[in-house]
Amino acid sequence: MGDIRVYSDASSLARAAAERFVALAGEAVATRGRFAVALSGGSTPRATYELLASTDFAPRVDWASVHIFWGDERAVPPDHAHSNYHKAREALLDKVPVPRQNAHRIRGELPPAEAASAYREELQAVLGTDGLLDLVFLGMGTDGHTASLFPGTSALEERERAVAAVYVEPLQAWRVTLTLPAINSARHVQFLVTGAAKAGVVQAVLEGSGARYPAQQIRPGSGRLVWMLDAAAASQLRTRPITQLAWEQQ
Repeated sequence: MGDIRVYSDASSLARAAAERFVALAGEAVATRGRFAVALSGGSTPRATYELLASTDFAPRVDWASVHIFWGDERAVPPDHAHSNYHKAREALLDKVPVPRQNAHRIRGELPPAEAASAYREELQAVLGTDGLLDLVFLGMGTDGHTASLFPGTSALEERERAVAAVYVEPLQAWRVTLTLPAINSARHVQFLVTGAAKAGVVQAVLEGSGARYPAQQIRPGSGRLVWMLDAAAASQLRTRPITQLAWEQQ
């Protein structure tokens, strides 16, 4: 299931995630001339985005060479409080010099199927023939979903297209999401998971067998998968001796 890194608290995790963003951005720009990252929704990554916008981190990134994507989006307009784009804009995009044309949002105001098709075209136009994202941020819900890949939904069955529209029955709502092929082809995939409420599903995903939870199906083919957990989220891990976890405090 990749590298597991456990941090003393959520703020230490956020700082480590920001440091890794800076390092991977520098490497990608130096090697390929650009850095393509897909941001995650949810509350956990906001602290990382705010750090990246701070004076400690923002000057260390060549923002003109950064292309921002999103792992998923709700079927809402871009100024809606629940929009993942809106949240990222407030925490990060409005505070750093990312060119407006480099922020490639999912158009949640469109009919979901149309929004998914448009986003597939956007990804292809920007990323070119290899279609690889350099970094994908992911969170995880208490049901083991990640991005908008929810248990039992049709998006989990997609094996070719990079983006899918999906109706999430428990939420009675449409979402547009990157699919397993798109995420698993990325150069780096990074889960950020915090809080005791996630401890049970973290244990089930990382130590359970099979693919009961969508997060268990995140298995990059040639890229690197890193799980960044705070101590509370990691508190129920059992089969890995605690001394073998990569505990880091920053």
